[in-house]
Amino acid sequence: MNEEISKNVLKSGTSIVGIVCKDGIVMAADRRATAGNLIMSKNTQKLVPVNSYLLMAGTGVASDIQMLTKLIAAELRLKELRSKQKPTVREAANLIAMMSFKNIRQFSTIPSIAGTLVGGLNNDGTFELYTVEPAGSLQRVEDYDANFSSGMPFILGLLERQYKKNLSVKEGVELAMECLKSSTQRDSASGQGIDVFIITKEGIKQEVDKEIIAEYKDRVN
Repeated sequence: MNEEISKNVLKSGTSIVGIVCKDGIVMAADRRATAGNLIMSKNTQKLVPVNSYLLMAGTGVASDIQMLTKLIAAELRLKELRSKQKPTVREAANLIAMMSFKNIRQFSTIPSIAGTLVGGLNNDGTFELYTVEPAGSLQRVEDYDANFSSGMPFILGLLERQYKKNLSVKEGVELAMECLKSSTQRDSASGQGIDVFIITKEGIKQEVDKEIIAEYKDRVN
């Protein structure tokens, strides 16, 4: 029974990507959520602003990602009220890593599985991107990452050839869209839409909000 539940629990078989640019960070995600072989949602928001300075993308079990997002938002707000200053992006990422480490090691019939990309803006105007894998290890991203999303092989393969240091945010947005286009063409768990956000000194802003619509065309012989 537990095996059957774990196979069919709502999962965000996902394509997420974060790209570090010279003037900011670009993060993107698709919108398809699956349960086994079924598409359960065509409009799942996998890239979520946690607050005014932090952006988070998740891959894994949808409920775990949603709960982690809510918990980190509350914890960061409490920390800000106590210390009278906003936590740094690194502090936020470390907190997410500790939560992930603890959650996956608690005994449960359905263990918590959530990998995250965390990007944000510090008080001094600097921006950072971190990846937290499902078991809780934390690493700062210096160039790009797709965490353990199901679209990762297609995304990283493309970025290995096309990413260049000192990309502008504008170039990063175009590259992120190409990543999502590639993964949604080949990864059956990714699709339906594309969301792209940017993090710059001006803050967090959504740059792309697109729906992928299937079209039927006559075959040309």
